[in-house]
Amino acid sequence: MLELEVVGVRIELPSNQPLVLLKESDTQRHLPIWIGAPEASAIAMFQQGIVPPRPLTHDLMISTLESLHAPLLRVEIVSVLNAVFSAELVFADNVRVDARSSDAIALALRTPCPILCDEQVLDEASVMVSDDSEVVEGQEDQMREFREFLDEVEPEDFDK
Repeated sequence: MLELEVVGVRIELPSNQPLVLLKESDTQRHLPIWIGAPEASAIAMFQQGIVPPRPLTHDLMISTLESLHAPLLRVEIVSVLNAVFSAELVFADNVRVDARSSDAIALALRTPCPILCDEQVLDEASVMVSDDSEVVEGQEDQMREFREFLDEVEPEDFDK
């Protein structure tokens, strides 16, 4: 398992599909995961320090876990099949709960706890960028589209 950090939430254009972008801690390998709008909003709001007047679902879940003295130790992204990522929430005594990756990431940010990813998942679904921002051979089109998307996304895109 390799540790990832959350870069942020982006909107893929022209489809307006949100994605969360993760980055491997010690490399330039990035993992884009397409997610739903509510999860994108929950992640983006937390990263921007926006506190809603009432707890959102992910905040409620963390409060519940804290009240039950069941801290979330880590989140693991364990598989990908047809661009659908599966994650597990890991608690004490290696108790594991299946979760959507977007929900797991939203919870990990609020805990905070590490986000780990199976190396095979990264090998299959990540985008590699070299230190000098040159694209690894064979990924030119994918990176061009991704950079165009990053250049055009605005925080207001989440106001839907």
